[in-house]
Amino acid sequence: MSKLFGPMIQQGYIVPDLQAGMAHWLARGVGPFYVIPPFTLEAQHYGQPTECRITAAFACSGDQQIELIEPLAGSGPNIYDDYLKEHPEGGLQHLASWSDDVDAQLADLTARGVDYVLAQRYPGSHAYLDLRAAPGVMIQLMPTLQRYLDLFDVAQAEAIDWDGSHPIRDMDWTHPV
Repeated sequence: MSKLFGPMIQQGYIVPDLQAGMAHWLARGVGPFYVIPPFTLEAQHYGQPTECRITAAFACSGDQQIELIEPLAGSGPNIYDDYLKEHPEGGLQHLASWSDDVDAQLADLTARGVDYVLAQRYPGSHAYLDLRAAPGVMIQLMPTLQRYLDLFDVAQAEAIDWDGSHPIRDMDWTHPV
């Protein structure tokens, strides 16, 4: 458990190809994956307004959620494209922890003297940050909204008894953030 952020509940991988990313994990017995079709989000990228177009997939392995994000054409600047520019093969970009109040948690980190950079923020929702003194894998503060809790619970329950069938499942989630 992180003394700054609490338990890490998700590993977030940026992938150049969502299908190949899922195949990688499925070959290791992790699944089933729940796929959210392409969507666009308004965001702040290092304080500047942008639009971010992505598709994503989620599965669980024990108490860890595996998130795969593929940035799509038509996006403005975003942390996912930034990551793939540095790591074209993709990889672990962030770890996530639940946050009951993202704004309050960011204010608390600042008050405690934690020197971080806010890399990307979805208004009223997620925040991705990196520590200036130890940059690398970012931290995602994920709001404890019921829709996220439900997704986590479904993916975790399905993974427990998953027999390998129907490994990729579409999810109709009109407003994912």
